[in-house]
Amino acid sequence: MTEPDSTEVAGHETSGRLPRRLGLADAVVIGLGAMLGAGIFAALAPAARAAGSGLLIGLAVAAAVAYCNATSSARLAARYPASGGTYVYGRERLGEWWGYLAGWAFVVGKTASCAAMALTVGTYVWPRHAHAVAVAAVGVLTAINYVGVRKSAWVTRGIVAVVLTVLDAVVVAAFGSGAADAARLELGSDVTVAGVLQAAGLLFFAFAGYARIATLGEEVRDPARTIPRAIPLALAITLVVYAIVAVAALAVLGPGRLAATVAPLSGVVQAAGMDWLEPVVRTGAAVAALGSLLALVLGVSRTTLAMARDRHLLHRLAAVHPRFGVPHRAELTVGVIVAAVAAVADVRAAIGFSSFGVLLYYAVANASAYTLTPAEGRPPRAVPVLGLIGCLALAFTLPLSSVTSGAAVLAAGAAVYGIRQRGAHRPVNHTSDAGKE
Repeated sequence: MTEPDSTEVAGHETSGRLPRRLGLADAVVIGLGAMLGAGIFAALAPAARAAGSGLLIGLAVAAAVAYCNATSSARLAARYPASGGTYVYGRERLGEWWGYLAGWAFVVGKTASCAAMALTVGTYVWPRHAHAVAVAAVGVLTAINYVGVRKSAWVTRGIVAVVLTVLDAVVVAAFGSGAADAARLELGSDVTVAGVLQAAGLLFFAFAGYARIATLGEEVRDPARTIPRAIPLALAITLVVYAIVAVAALAVLGPGRLAATVAPLSGVVQAAGMDWLEPVVRTGAAVAALGSLLALVLGVSRTTLAMARDRHLLHRLAAVHPRFGVPHRAELTVGVIVAAVAAVADVRAAIGFSSFGVLLYYAVANASAYTLTPAEGRPPRAVPVLGLIGCLALAFTLPLSSVTSGAAVLAAGAAVYGIRQRGAHRPVNHTSDAGKE
């Protein structure tokens, strides 16, 4: 597909809108790029620590909540095909405050996700200098996003192909070596409801990548048809991949060893006696995290664009590049902030913090979907209700540090909103100096 001519792009610069360049395959690939990089290589071990032998139950719970969220998001995105995702849906369906809360939760939560993915790249590529590699990765991918969303989609397509090939090799190694034992999949006495819910909350971090499709709604061709097809398709592919890999990891390592490992899939191939495959797995992990980071930066910058248009963030961030047709100022700002966070953050803390913010973001999405009428494509009533309940339950069963830090940052955002609104409605004193004398 050719790039639009200068007249078309200039028109988008003038209107502040983004050109529609993404088809169904592009949208699905961007969603896969965001999801496949996060869960398998970053969230599997901490989820196993929380749930123990109930890990697969936690995965199922996370998938069920993600399905409700995806269905609600798809119906809303078809109705409101603009950049911003749930920020736009909450604003249009529930009011400006709820839209702002969703947008703020998404931006801060996904900024933490970006940092986690960048640090995952650093951990696998050069563990002794993980933070430096993370900062460099953010810089490179910000540059790729800057030159156009179509180029980002093609890069993500290649990344997804590499990741699926590596995961296939891990599964074959696990089940073909004789190291797998079905007895390790049995539920033990370590399973608790709280542990399973906490694991589901951590694993939800892995599924949330389908939001990239919704936040790119303004750049998708025929969004009313494309988005409702792309979101469930990307989610279904990811769930199948996660389930197969999680079963392989549990069958080879068991819940205890899986929980203790820093790089679980590297541990799987080593336990299977295939050490030669371990460097390939590390390379695949780095590539997967790069794909997730690429898609995450796309999503955060588009929500930043939408909030800047409404002046909830600096209005200068709403600019669209006259040549590349991307929100270049928003992308550069997001890149700088993510690089700063990645220079000092911890991966595990970033995952928990991100999950809290994103779960609240989807709680607003489900509440918004509940207000749709049948004529507007409302999903079955049970879907947004279960999604809302599931999001709140998972958010508040995350580790206490994640809940407290997430709540503090959201409270800070709410305070900024309140101060801004109070200033906007403050009455002007028109009494003249002469009248005071």
